[in-house]
Amino acid sequence: MKNVLVLLHDDAGQEARFQCALDLTRAIDGHLTCVDVAMLPVAVEDYGVFASTATLIADEQAAERANRARMQPRLADEEVGYSWIDVTGDLASSLRDAAAISDILVVNRQLDSTSYPDMFGTAGEVVVKSGKPVLAVPETARRFDAFGHAMVAWDGSREAEAALRAAVPLLQLADRVTILEVDDGSIRVPAFEAAEYLSRHGVKASLLQRSSGVDIPSTVILDELEEMTASYLVMGGFGHSRMVEAMIGGVTRRMLRECPVPLFLAH
Repeated sequence: MKNVLVLLHDDAGQEARFQCALDLTRAIDGHLTCVDVAMLPVAVEDYGVFASTATLIADEQAAERANRARMQPRLADEEVGYSWIDVTGDLASSLRDAAAISDILVVNRQLDSTSYPDMFGTAGEVVVKSGKPVLAVPETARRFDAFGHAMVAWDGSREAEAALRAAVPLLQLADRVTILEVDDGSIRVPAFEAAEYLSRHGVKASLLQRSSGVDIPSTVILDELEEMTASYLVMGGFGHSRMVEAMIGGVTRRMLRECPVPLFLAH
């Protein structure tokens, strides 16, 4: 894991994405690719509105040129190798198109202060369709502590396995790793096998087993994140439907809406 891609766009979540991407890139001694997206307006049929589309696009592109003028001097002071890509399009497809040779993408999980742009939908689509792990950060985040306490949410699913494998380079940096197994009676691969897998990569993980008999799994995970002051959470992006909203299962959906720490997802 050496190539980090971060979404840059002048919105309420940009500072969180920027700071966490910088921390991640430094931690892995990697390269940061900044993708600044000038967002296309929502497609409409009305001619009167359509006639103003070119003006809206030009205004958005001008705003992002100004955003680049603000952000690039900051990047120059960070002593991180970086490259910059300017694109015009929607957020999710622009990120997917730019991510061919990236190892991990940094986005927001959801913006809590505003519904625009739709970071929840963007994060969900990128997780499901990019084939890359995603670090989805809260709007309020100002750092990513790769060397802190990493928690792995484990249910024995194939998605959990994929997330665990993808996260190994980060987990090797963590001071502490906890595998949280929330047993709802459907564990396919037990957590001790996940711990054994990590041990072969030089990662010593402790096991924490909880039952979902009283609370739903997402509540158990949120409670343990707070109790154990975890630095970030690793989990699979679940789902089987063709629709992206349906593809990210209930636990993942709630984590994208509420997780208080950066969320490492793989599908």
